[in-house]
Amino acid sequence: MARDLIDSPLVDKAQADSVLKVMDANTTADGEVVPRQQNLGLFFGLIGVTAFGLTLPATRLAIVDLDPMFIGVGRSALAGLIAAALLLLTASRWPPRQTIVQLLMVACGVVLGFPLMSAMAMQTLPASHGGVMLGILPLMTAAIASQVTGERNRRRFWICSILAACVVIGYASKSGIDGWKSGDWWLLGAVILAAWGYALGGQLSKQLAGWQVICWALTLTLPLTIPLTFWFRPAEIASISPLSWGGFVYLSLISQLLGFFAWNKGLALGGVTRVSQVQLLQPFITLMAAGWLLGERIESSTLLCALLVVALVATGYQRR
Repeated sequence: MARDLIDSPLVDKAQADSVLKVMDANTTADGEVVPRQQNLGLFFGLIGVTAFGLTLPATRLAIVDLDPMFIGVGRSALAGLIAAALLLLTASRWPPRQTIVQLLMVACGVVLGFPLMSAMAMQTLPASHGGVMLGILPLMTAAIASQVTGERNRRRFWICSILAACVVIGYASKSGIDGWKSGDWWLLGAVILAAWGYALGGQLSKQLAGWQVICWALTLTLPLTIPLTFWFRPAEIASISPLSWGGFVYLSLISQLLGFFAWNKGLALGGVTRVSQVQLLQPFITLMAAGWLLGERIESSTLLCALLVVALVATGYQRR
C-alpha cells in the first residue's frame, strides 16, 4: 500500500527513493518490520554473553583455593553491596510490591541458584565440559520466556530443542551411565534456574531499567548472602592465591553484576526469545577461555558436540 502511494505522480521521485531505502533497511524479505532497537538489543546481548562465557573458567580458577559455597554466596554478596550503593547514589525509587515478588524470583535463579550450583558443578567437571552443557541454555530461556511472555513457537522449534538436549545429555554420559557425574546434575539445575532468571529478568527490564533489575535482585538478597558469606569464609585468607581471588572478583563484578547490565538491556530492547539466540556463542567463548586460561585440552568430540547443539538450536529458531 505504501509503495502504491509512493508511485503516485503527486509524490517527488527523489523523496520516494529515499523513503523506499529506509523501508527496505527496516524490513525483512517477508515484509516484517525489524526495529533498529532489536539489532541494538542483539549487540548488548553479545556483550552480556561474552561476560557470561568466562564464568565457568573463572569459577574453576576460584575453586582451587575457595569453598564452592563461599564462591556461590560470596560473589552475590560482594556484587550486592556494590548494587545497593549504586541504587543509593542514583536515588532509585523502591520498586512496587508486585515487582518485588518478581525480583525475588529472578534472584532465586541468577543470584542464588546458578552461582551455587555452577560452583558445585565445577568441583568435578572441566570448564570445557560445562561450556557444552550450557549449550541448552538458550533453548531453556526461550521455552520459559514463551510461557512468561506468551510467545508461541512452531513444532520444529520444540523438536530441535529436544534433540539438542539429548545431544548434550549424551555427551555428558558418553562413558556410559556411570559417566553422568554429580556435577552434571548440578549444572543441569544451574541451567534451568539461569533460564528462569533470564526470562523473568528480561520481562522485568521492560518496566525497570535493566541495570536496576539485577541491582534490586542482588540488594534484596543481601540479608541472606552476607551472613552466609561470613559463615563459609576461608579459615586462612592469607593462604588464598591471587589467581583464585582474581577468579572470585571476576565472578562478583562481571558475571554477577556488570554482565547483567548489558544482558538485561539487550533482552528488553530485542525481546527475550530473539536475543537469547546470542547465547549460541557462549559455548565457544567458554571453550576458548578454558583452553587459554586453564590449559584444558579441547577434544574434537567436545567441539563437534558444541557445533551440533548450535546447529540444532539455530534450526529451531529459524522462521518461528
